[in-house]
Amino acid sequence: FRRVLFRSTFGFDTAVSFATECLDRLHSTAESHQRVMVVEVMGRYAGWIALHAGIAGGAHAILIPEIAYDLDKVVTKIHERDAEGRLYTLVVVAEGALPQHGHREVLAPAEIGHAERLGGIGEHIAKELAQRTGKDARVVVLGHLLRGGSPTSFDRLAALRFGTAAVRALEEGLSGIMVALAFPNVNYVSLEEVAGRMKA
Repeated sequence: FRRVLFRSTFGFDTAVSFATECLDRLHSTAESHQRVMVVEVMGRYAGWIALHAGIAGGAHAILIPEIAYDLDKVVTKIHERDAEGRLYTLVVVAEGALPQHGHREVLAPAEIGHAERLGGIGEHIAKELAQRTGKDARVVVLGHLLRGGSPTSFDRLAALRFGTAAVRALEEGLSGIMVALAFPNVNYVSLEEVAGRMKA
């Protein structure tokens, strides 16, 4: 049962909370200008931030790396909303989102000591949606804004609990483990179980 619980690290709640607040603000401006707003968020090859913020912030479409997207479905959603008199649409896209027939948007290829630099998917999606719907489409890239600022109380407590658990593990003579939040507990997880794997 422990393995199926949602695990997150400190910083996740802060990033999602800020992205959600941004989406809340963008609803009114998108509606007043009858625009499609595309909001690009960080996350590399995992869509956790996009998914959580998109749902919490009432996005109308969410594109994540784990599921190759079909832009035809987004266009259909925009037309459906327009037909209902809802003349704006919010689309959240994770920076590593991948189209069904295409490639990931990369700003710089991988080099020795550096992973590839992702970005530009928001601009690409906004241009495509503008062309295919005839609507004004704008992009907002939250990027580094999600990394800074004051942490939420949840993240402050999570960081404190992680630090305490790590010290306790050392005092107990444990090694080859990491501390992980499996709410409401902080557990020890073997590095062999998590090393080299991405949590999608």
